[in-house]
Amino acid sequence: MSHSHFSKNQSASKNNNEAPIKKSLHPRNKHNANYDFPALIATCPELKAFVEMNQYGNESINFSDPMAVKALNKALLAHFYNVPFWDIPEGYLCPPIPGRADYIHNIADLLAITNDGEIPTGKNVRGLDIGIGANCVYPIIGHREYKWNFVGSDIDPQAIKMASFIANNNPSLHKGIECRVQKNDENIFRGIIKPQDEFAFTMCNPPFHASEAEATAGSERKQQNLATNKSKKGHAYNELKGVKKLNFGGQKAELWCEGGELAFITQMAKESCEFALQVQWFTTLISKKENVDALYQELARLGVKTIKTVDMAQGQKISRFVAWTFQANVNL
Repeated sequence: MSHSHFSKNQSASKNNNEAPIKKSLHPRNKHNANYDFPALIATCPELKAFVEMNQYGNESINFSDPMAVKALNKALLAHFYNVPFWDIPEGYLCPPIPGRADYIHNIADLLAITNDGEIPTGKNVRGLDIGIGANCVYPIIGHREYKWNFVGSDIDPQAIKMASFIANNNPSLHKGIECRVQKNDENIFRGIIKPQDEFAFTMCNPPFHASEAEATAGSERKQQNLATNKSKKGHAYNELKGVKKLNFGGQKAELWCEGGELAFITQMAKESCEFALQVQWFTTLISKKENVDALYQELARLGVKTIKTVDMAQGQKISRFVAWTFQANVNL
């Protein structure tokens, strides 16, 4: 199941004026085609100010400009998911929508494994998003695509306040998303999953770095790469000289934690044992490939029998999530 959607042939359109299919995204992902900027601008006029022609003669935005990326996100969420109100405070993570949608669609395929091959839909399917952030993007996509209900948790009260505001101010999300503050930053599921809760799945995009210094260095590397790429494509590098001063978003809780990604997912694995009867599938994204083996070893040590890695790709970026369940007799 994890690789099957890559084998389906999705041939690019024969008409050169039409956008080619990005084969790497999940077949149900609404963002398989290139961005249709006229349509997006019609939905969200403020995007227009950020759209420019690239050297291939195509409309695009400057992806190294956080304001442009935010405007694109607003347009995508309004156009594809009927979420006309979306915003994030300055300095918070502004996630790429296509990749976020892929995680949701792959979770849907995962749920089908334990549901006689059918993707379960509707409000009785509940998901838990660990680290919902101020952007609320995973619950938005999951609720709009599959009518799933969500609980979102975060240790940052400001992020929870904004995510709640988004959930409560879009009629299409009405009563579909509940936000809970994690009061103890050493816990992941504890204090969030209540005794009466039942979840079809949990999902998480864990903090990547082990310290603020490491996160800052990573951010500056990212800016440098964007600048270099833009320079290679025939644009003046000087435009981006001050790029590392720009705030690309990401609070402490979003970017780093003590011990980094490995410590976080190890703690998640340990805590999952306590909620084995309340959650069907536990899942987490893993950025560093070497941490996949480490998580498998930890889960095996804890007695977990059913573990699955689902590979995803978006352009050149390869990502993956690991899923595990305490249910017996699951045929993968």
